[in-house]
Amino acid sequence: MDRMTSLRVFREVVEAGSFVAAAERLGLSAPMASKHVAQLEKSLGARLLHRSSRHLSLTEAGTGWYEQSRRALDLLDAAEAAIGQTHDTPRGQLRVSAPIWCATPRFARVLADYRERYPEVLVDIHLENRKVDLAADGYDLALRATLEPSTALIARPLCHVPFYLVGTPAYIERMGGLPTSPAELARLGAIVPSYVNLENLELKGPGGRMFSLRLSPAMRSDDTTLSLHAVHANMGIAFMPLWLIAEDIANGRLLQLLPEFAFGPIRLFAVYTSRQYMSPKLRTFIDFLGERLEKAVANAQTSVTRPGVANRDRNAKPRIGS
Repeated sequence: MDRMTSLRVFREVVEAGSFVAAAERLGLSAPMASKHVAQLEKSLGARLLHRSSRHLSLTEAGTGWYEQSRRALDLLDAAEAAIGQTHDTPRGQLRVSAPIWCATPRFARVLADYRERYPEVLVDIHLENRKVDLAADGYDLALRATLEPSTALIARPLCHVPFYLVGTPAYIERMGGLPTSPAELARLGAIVPSYVNLENLELKGPGGRMFSLRLSPAMRSDDTTLSLHAVHANMGIAFMPLWLIAEDIANGRLLQLLPEFAFGPIRLFAVYTSRQYMSPKLRTFIDFLGERLEKAVANAQTSVTRPGVANRDRNAKPRIGS
C-alpha cells in the first residue's frame, strides 16, 4: 500500500473519530481505511489506535505519531497548494458562519478590506450563535470561539477573544457598588447565554488561581446583541467579547468588573472540513482573517486603556451618569 495514502488515512481517522467517516471523506471503503492503518501499524511496529465497537482513541505511540505526521502532511499540502494555485484568482461565493458578536464596525472593516483586495469573491456571511454542520448546511467555513475546537474538523487559530464582565454604572450603583471578588457576583443579576452550562464556569485570578463562578440569571438569550441591549437597559451584568464593547468601556457607558480576573482563554478558530484542494477563495479568506483579526483585538484593547479610562479608580462606588 502507498505509505503517503496510509498517512492521510490515519490522520482522517483520528480527526473524524471513526473509520467510516474517514473513508467517506477520502472516497474509500471502511475496510480499506482499516487496512491502511493496520499496514501503518505493522510497518512502525507499534499500535497507534485503541479500537472498540463504539470508540477509537490514540495510544501513547499514536499520539506522538499523529502530531508529527500531521505537521509533515500540512507542510506537503501547503507546498502543493502553493504550486497548484499560484495563478488561480480567488472568485465565487464563500458561505461563512460566524458568531453574532462579529457584527461590529471593526469586523465590517476587515470584510471591506478583503473585498477590496479580492473583488471577485462574494462573502455570504451568516451570524448565529450555534454550531452549524458545515457539510449538511452548505458552509465553506465557520468561525468559532471556543476553548478547544472539535477534532472532527480542521481548525486554524485566528486570534484570542478577550471576554470582559461588564455592567452599567447605574446598575452597579443600584446593586450596591462594584464587586471585589467572584463570590460577590451572585448578588448581581446576569444576562447569560442560553447555550452555556452555568455549573462549569470558572475565573482565573491573580497568580493563576481558579475561582468557581456563580451567576444569578436575570435573563438567558442566544443573541449577543440582545444581551448587550439588556445590559444597557440596566437588567444585569454580562460577559461580552471585547470588540463588541470596547467603545462603551472607553466612554464610560459600561464598567469592567473584576478586571484582575480572566475568563478564558478563548480563541477564534477558522473551522473547515478538509485541507485537500482548498479553493483560492477559502485559503485567501482564512489567511486574511489571520493577518487582520489579531490586530483588531489589539486595537480594541488599546482603546479601553486610554488615559482617563484605564486610570479610573475601580474600587470607587460608581455614580449614575459617570
